[in-house]
Amino acid sequence: MVTDPIADMLTRVRNAGMARHRRVDIPVSKLKVQLARLLKENHYIHDYKLLDDGTRPVLRLYLKYYQDKPVIRELRRVSRPGLRRYVGVEEIPRVRNGLGMAVLSTSRGVMTDREARAAKVGGELLAIVW
Repeated sequence: MVTDPIADMLTRVRNAGMARHRRVDIPVSKLKVQLARLLKENHYIHDYKLLDDGTRPVLRLYLKYYQDKPVIRELRRVSRPGLRRYVGVEEIPRVRNGLGMAVLSTSRGVMTDREARAAKVGGELLAIVW
């Protein structure tokens, strides 16, 4: 039983990248699909697909590499079930001076730090990617 499915997803992606796997399969949820969408839009992964073989649906991420190193250098969970971290629009962190991205869950959906600043909305700081 997994108590933190988002941390489980991030760990699977991190481990697959270190092992140089082309793809990684993750149990699916709406939030995980939104995270995968953001990773794809910001060019951290090649693609993602929802696979349903009849038993359990799976989210498959196709990882991206540059010069034989994973594009995702660090993938860290910030807010967790034991200690939630909420930030206002002024407190949203700039990851690696704008080279990375922070993922927030806001009242307008899951979005990156840039999108949240543009929409002038804060929320729960889920993860940091660079």
